[in-house]
Amino acid sequence: MAHDGVIKGSNGGNVKVANNAEFPKEWTIVSLERDCVLISGLRPKGGASDEGIPSLGGEHITLDGRINFSDVNAKYIPEKFFKIMTKGKTEENDILINKDGANTGKVAMLKKKFYKDIAINEHLFILRSKKLFVQQYLFYWLFSRFGQKQITDRITGSAQPGLSSTFIKNFLVPRTPLPEQRKIAEILETIDSAIEKTDAIIEKYKRIKQGLMQDLLTKGVVNEGEGESERWRLRDENIDKFKDSPLGRIPEEWEVVKLLDVSNKIIDGTHYTPTYTEDGVPFLRVIDIQQQNIDLDSVMKIKYEEDKFLAKRCLPEYGDILYSKNGTIGISKLVDWKWGFSIFVSLCLIKPKHEKVFNIFLKYFLDSDWVKKQIILRAKQLSVTNLHLEEIREFIISLPHLSEQQRIASILSQIDEAIEKEQAYKEKLERIKKGLMEDLLTGKVRVNHLIEEEEK
Repeated sequence: MAHDGVIKGSNGGNVKVANNAEFPKEWTIVSLERDCVLISGLRPKGGASDEGIPSLGGEHITLDGRINFSDVNAKYIPEKFFKIMTKGKTEENDILINKDGANTGKVAMLKKKFYKDIAINEHLFILRSKKLFVQQYLFYWLFSRFGQKQITDRITGSAQPGLSSTFIKNFLVPRTPLPEQRKIAEILETIDSAIEKTDAIIEKYKRIKQGLMQDLLTKGVVNEGEGESERWRLRDENIDKFKDSPLGRIPEEWEVVKLLDVSNKIIDGTHYTPTYTEDGVPFLRVIDIQQQNIDLDSVMKIKYEEDKFLAKRCLPEYGDILYSKNGTIGISKLVDWKWGFSIFVSLCLIKPKHEKVFNIFLKYFLDSDWVKKQIILRAKQLSVTNLHLEEIREFIISLPHLSEQQRIASILSQIDEAIEKEQAYKEKLERIKKGLMEDLLTGKVRVNHLIEEEEK
């Protein structure tokens, strides 16, 4: 090892480090404690306050390497305390590491200071390179599977997992020349920027959807045209007739019904845990319907004979709605696939009366704030949060005519399609980023030619 703490690569081949990753022989491997400063944070006695200097903790670091400090989770320390602090004051491009708790090892970069002065509390470390690394490059290494593997290996304790201030000892990072580090970081930051922009678009669409649901499920739309000359507009209390109802003001022609009035059947899944098999019929639980698309590879399977037996009581079919009633309650899922499956007791099956209610409209209403408010009134706090079938059957729903239900569902479906398109694009970007990190941080793909082109 050289005096600056650098392990020189052998001339005979590539160098190996975390996860057996190989690096070009001209790269050197640096142990972090030889180059970096590790700084812990603190808070005054009594903890955080409601105003003052922003104080970052583990809850402000996201799993995707960002800092989320908002009105919802903001924490502060007094300005007087900040001025006398001898450690824990942030600088731009600081790397923040979660040092303890359930998410020990999470890392993020403070790319830009959102406030003039920002502190960290006792649950975070600040990591700064003195001279050998570009901060952005070092962040991506720590965020990569190679860096995370080394961090995980250094976590101690099971009840209270954590990282000590010595965790950077013998923590190996490949060092390439600074211009190459900058170019690698620049490429990864470009795709991160695209991911963040896509996230912003998704959030914008979600806000639009929330506003649309508020309007469409209370005011609805009225058609002022005929045939091919349809002209739909949002109802207006200054023009159209409204009435009072248990759900508030609604259009005069709408009905207020119970969920059981527009359902042929509302029943939950099996109350016993079946025997699982490697191959068989999908057996859905709450966890399986929480994502946009059901991952059949992770879904539990049961024997065909057992599924046939369960179907005598509860037979899910295309067009039905699944609704979570135990654990995480209030998740709805339209059965828009035709493969067979059974469900556990944590889910209930709603079979809509299609002559009375459009299933997609009903799904949106089950997702609405009006049903969420009813859940809050009915939910029982036992060992888990749960709803009984009789409580779900009693849900109150406002019901327009079928044609209007279909129009409302069509409008909301369009915004959902836009959200799904952006989410698919984000997932594609994340796959690209993962591949780029793998290639660039190991030198499998070099960027020297890009640097040379810029210098010409």
